[in-house]
Order: sequence, then C-alpha cells, then structure tokens
Amino acid sequence: MEQTRDEHSPLDDAREAVDRVNAKAGRNLPAAIGVGLLLIAWVVLSLLYFVPGFVILVIVCVVFGTIELHRALLVHDRGTSAIVPVAIGGALTSIGAYFAAGKSAEDAILFVMAPMALTSVAALGWRLKGGPVNYVRDASASLLGIAYVMLMGAFLPLAAGEPHGNLRIAAMILCVVASDVGGYAAGVTLGRHKLAPVISPKKTWEGLGGSIALGLVFAWLTVDLLLGGPLWAALVFGLVMVLIGTLGDLVESMIKRDLGIKDMSDLLPGHGGFLDRIDSILYSAPVGWLLLHLLVPHA
Repeated sequence: MEQTRDEHSPLDDAREAVDRVNAKAGRNLPAAIGVGLLLIAWVVLSLLYFVPGFVILVIVCVVFGTIELHRALLVHDRGTSAIVPVAIGGALTSIGAYFAAGKSAEDAILFVMAPMALTSVAALGWRLKGGPVNYVRDASASLLGIAYVMLMGAFLPLAAGEPHGNLRIAAMILCVVASDVGGYAAGVTLGRHKLAPVISPKKTWEGLGGSIALGLVFAWLTVDLLLGGPLWAALVFGLVMVLIGTLGDLVESMIKRDLGIKDMSDLLPGHGGFLDRIDSILYSAPVGWLLLHLLVPHA
C-alpha cells in the first residue's frame, strides 16, 4: 500500500523532533554542538602538542570579540570605540601575557600591564580628532572593550605559559565548556523553572544543576587527576568556575538585552559570535587563574 500524503516518514518525524529541540534551546543545536566540538578539539590538541596554537586561538577570539562589541555599540548608537588600537592592543597583550607567565613582577608589568596601559592611552587619544561631542560616551566604549575583552582574556595565555600551563588552562576551559554543555542538556530536557527570566529567558535552575554536575566531573578529572590537586580543591574549583561562568553568560546577556540584539554576530553557526562563545570563559578566566594559584601550587 502506498504512503498517503498526510503520513509522515521517519525522516520527517526526526526533522520535527530536531526542530522542537532547536526551538526550545533557542539555537541550531546540531550546528552549535559541531562548532563547540571543533573548538574543544582545537583547545585540547593545541594544549597537548603546541601551546602557542592555543595562544593564537585566544588572539583570534580577543580581536574578533572586540570587533563584535565595537560594531554592536556602534550600530545601536552606544558609542564608537577606537577599534584599531583596541584590537591591536588586545593581540599584543595576549602575546605578552604568554611570555610573562612564570617570570618576575617586572616582566609582568612590561609584557602585560604596559600594553594595556598604552592601549588605553592610544584609545583615548584616538578619539580626540572627533571633538568634544560624545567624547565620554566613545571613550567609555573603548574602555569597555579593553576591560571586558582584553584584560579578562589576558589571563588565558598567562595561565598557558606557566609550568604545567597546558593542564591548568585545560582545567579552566573544560570546566566552563562542561558547564555550558551540561546546562544546555539539562535545560532542554528538564528545564521548567526560569533562572533569570528578565536577563536570559532560556536559562533554568535545572540547567544550572546540569552545569554544576558536569562541571564538577571535569574539575575532578583535571584538577585532581591531572594536576594532582586535592579532591576538595577540585570540587571548590569546579563549583566556583560554574557559578562565575554562568554569571559571565548573564553579564553578556545583559549587554545584548540593553542593545536589543540576540547575538553579537553570526560568525559561528549555532553560537552567534566569538563573544557569544567565550563570554563565560572570559569572565571566569581571572578567577580560575587565581584559584589554581591558591589551591594547586606550581610543582
């Protein structure tokens, strides 16, 4: 007997199921998973075999992140940042942080603080040619990019350049990625109660539970088993990284809500822009670097 037009094939049912999952997740979930896995592979392989490859990835994310923030603020009339010196300064600061890792305080000032300070000097001076109208607004836009993207991003190559830096940065990145994956999986399948409906309607308390569960697993694998830290330190690290990473995601969501946009850009399928992908990692990087210094001393 021939199939009638009203009947659905198994393929149609599968497509409808995928569409329902995408609608609930608020994104193209298969594309998001694919891009996420590619980024994870780059991070893991570079940290295992060629740590400068990871620094290159950080530079790409910092540069594109500052460009995305600049365009979002510009399009919505919230300020015109000095994108040229900010983007160049972000790249130089990331490179300097990698070479300053594990060295003296003077080297840290020379390679990290000096590029950031000079970037601020250049950004504020760059805007002088536009006159006094909206100078404070535009200068604030530049300083937001410097503080939010450049400063926080510098802690990633700083950790990568330290002794056992590949394992330390793996702990920081993988815990946040695990938090994202666990949060999405639990939120899509179990999510009922909104976590912060005004800021991020898709986030749920059930998703946060999934984030904590998977984040603690990866903290145990990295901090305890790989770095040799005590179990309690691994659990503290995992919990704090999940909570700070979630807070970072909410901070970027607040920025986007203020601007009235869904994503910073569409450069990464299923994720939006680079800043959409690294928001949690950026926000948690300084805290993660500090926690590992305090809880897992260098060998």
